[in-house]
Amino acid sequence: MLFGYARVSTQDQNLNLQLDDLKKAGCQKIFQEKVSSAKDRPQLQKLLETLREGDTLIVWKLDRLGRSLKELITLVNDFQQKGIGFRSLNDAIDTTTAQGRLVFNIFASLAEFERDLIRERTRAGLSAARARGRQGGKPKGLTKEAQAKAAAVKTLYAGKDKTVAEIGQILNLSRATVYRYLQWEPER
Repeated sequence: MLFGYARVSTQDQNLNLQLDDLKKAGCQKIFQEKVSSAKDRPQLQKLLETLREGDTLIVWKLDRLGRSLKELITLVNDFQQKGIGFRSLNDAIDTTTAQGRLVFNIFASLAEFERDLIRERTRAGLSAARARGRQGGKPKGLTKEAQAKAAAVKTLYAGKDKTVAEIGQILNLSRATVYRYLQWEPER
């Protein structure tokens, strides 16, 4: 069965162009929604639960289906594993054909290549920063203010007349922070 998926980002936008093209492509059932891809897409979720082996999903354009290339690749790979075809009308991708699978795999390879390049540049930048004496990440240990509060926590707790909850209330700390401060050892 041919399924269509149409999406626009706002209520003001119109689905008619996508719906017309999906109907011309032979879609028997079209799932449609007016929602940003950054939000939950309940109709897409319903569609994904409906698709079965031998079905084909058709979209007007790739960006209607996924919010990122990584998400698209994941979805299409899932389709292929489940025996579901995928077509994008305006991107000349049709995974039901050998050429379409080739084009899609080239896109996927380029995306993976781009991620690897970013990873390499990040590692090189961190190495260069370390070579110049820069140390990344969160500073180790407690700030002077936190050390003072930790010392106060230890003093109040050692007095044995205050509970952990009372100490937290007095110093405006959560219960977990009070316990963490009780474990703290001042640097020597």
